Amino acid sequence: MVVSRRAYRRILVELPVSLRWRTPAGAERRIRGKTENVSGAGLFVVAPVRLRRETPVSFTVILPPEVTRVPIELACQGRVVRSSRAGERSGFGAIIDDYELRPAPLPA
Repeated sequence: MVVSRRAYRRILVELPVSLRWRTPAGAERRIRGKTENVSGAGLFVVAPVRLRRETPVSFTVILPPEVTRVPIELACQGRVVRSSRAGERSGFGAIIDDYELRPAPLPA
């Protein structure tokens, strides 16, 4: 019998995501990436960075208005639980510790 460690089902979806974290030296870093998959507890982000396990991250995902009917963003606080391995697309998996749904700013 195969036992899955995942409590939530992954949904393969590519959405833009903005990320923020602090380096071990305390410098704030910001990048943009895209989700590879999302679940009720976390997401995998494809981005040109590999972060250490347990690195706190803030990320904002813009949800598609075709689904939400109005521009909505998912603002999350989380932490890295895994980074991609050599040979995989560069990115990391993060757990969502806290989140807020809020109106997305309208494009200028």
